[in-house]
Amino acid sequence: MSASYRIEGYAIASADGMIADGAAVMPDALKIEADHVFLKRELDRVDAVVHGRRSHEGHPNSRSRRRLVLTHRIAAIARDPEQTQSLLWNPAGASFDEACRELGLAAGTVAILGGTHVYGLFLGIGYDAFHLCRAGKANIPGGTPVFADVAAGRSPEQVLADVGLAPGPTQILDQASALSLVSWRRRSAA
Repeated sequence: MSASYRIEGYAIASADGMIADGAAVMPDALKIEADHVFLKRELDRVDAVVHGRRSHEGHPNSRSRRRLVLTHRIAAIARDPEQTQSLLWNPAGASFDEACRELGLAAGTVAILGGTHVYGLFLGIGYDAFHLCRAGKANIPGGTPVFADVAAGRSPEQVLADVGLAPGPTQILDQASALSLVSWRRRSAA
């Protein structure tokens, strides 16, 4: 875990633990207004966001946010030619701390927005919190999982518990879609 940064993951997943369909496209069943409102509010308080090239957030403030976009198409770190506040980052060529420094961020809260590879990378770096929304009425057979281990039959909750996070209370964000939110937080050292 990075001592300088608070790392918080954000995901909406189907009942079967998927964040997208098999082509890595988010289906309409996961596009729920209550989740959109929650995520926008949360992202307005963070210092930077991290995501893969297919993940993004389509909020009015999106273009003004500092962000790291994971890609293997560069050696280490490069400016994003399309967005002035963004850097392209290859974790194989530069550390998370190096990428944040290049982004002009010495400390603060960083939101992790996915996809699967990005969420998995930060399991190793260390989450301080992971906010998992579940669309209880949605199932996406053959979809793209939150974490790689979900494809092997484990639940996202099991993965989060295994890295030392503990669940908070369940909040219902939208009854009609059975959308729930559980914020998982680092267990305090006893």
